[in-house]
Amino acid sequence: MKFTGSDISVGGLFGFVIVLTLVEMYISYIHDKKIYEKKDTWTNIYLMTVAVIINLGMKTATFFLLEYCYQFRLFQIPNFWIYWIVLILAQDFLYWFLHTVGHYVRFFWAMHVTHHSSEHFNLTTGFRSTVFEPLYRVFFYLPLAFMGFTALDILFAYLVTQIYGNLVHTQAIAKMPAWFEYIFVTPSHHRVHHASNVRYLDKNMGMVLILWDRWFGTFQEELPEDTIKYGLTTQPKDTGPVNIIFHEFIALKNDVKKAPTFKDKVKYILNPPGWSHDGSTKVAKIMQQELHEQEKEKRQIIQSDQFLKQA
Repeated sequence: MKFTGSDISVGGLFGFVIVLTLVEMYISYIHDKKIYEKKDTWTNIYLMTVAVIINLGMKTATFFLLEYCYQFRLFQIPNFWIYWIVLILAQDFLYWFLHTVGHYVRFFWAMHVTHHSSEHFNLTTGFRSTVFEPLYRVFFYLPLAFMGFTALDILFAYLVTQIYGNLVHTQAIAKMPAWFEYIFVTPSHHRVHHASNVRYLDKNMGMVLILWDRWFGTFQEELPEDTIKYGLTTQPKDTGPVNIIFHEFIALKNDVKKAPTFKDKVKYILNPPGWSHDGSTKVAKIMQQELHEQEKEKRQIIQSDQFLKQA
């Protein structure tokens, strides 16, 4: 079997991630940091394995669909460096869009939720894959083929950015330099993304660049006064191998079933998680507005008390 330069590069990068994971595990163990938990880690590996199997099953279809669309490319970038810079930037933006859809459309959240279901945060959390994403991810990347990027290059760019995305699943790094924090996704940014605190819900969707979040209003800085709690707002009671993948689909099915009208049934599928026809549950944006109002009222009370003391 002959290995290409791309194969060797990707293999080396994956090997690097695995070595770092083992180092993080060891440090967590000898310092009793409790960053890792045995069952949770095995669940991460299980979900990664299922995702890899589905990825392999979809690999040929993904490749040929991208290649087919490449025939209808609108333009071609001849310069090597500009080609790869534009590809990485465009792919990273389309991932931000894909990821945002996964948080704001409940049908896609039902698939993406597995990645957020861990109450721990470590490098193996990056392996806790959105199992069914390979079934629809290619449709978000079709614009790249129309932009004149080959299927192999698109897939290679995705693998490289995905590896970077794995590396930010760590608590070992507090903050990067300010300029780096402003441009790139960092562990601090991604800890926010995995938090279940109201303030942090549906924030920091980027894979490599955090600029997309800054520009489109989905950025939130990690705040020392709001300690992160990892996982979901409501954790599944059954974390068995089947339910951990399908629990949100089951909840969605039940909500659709109880919806009084066809329009409400469609809204349960397409609206953000937390939407309900009777207002019994709330979407993240509403909860965040309420939080900000509560904090504003507290600040006003404190300021009023301080003014009275000085009077």
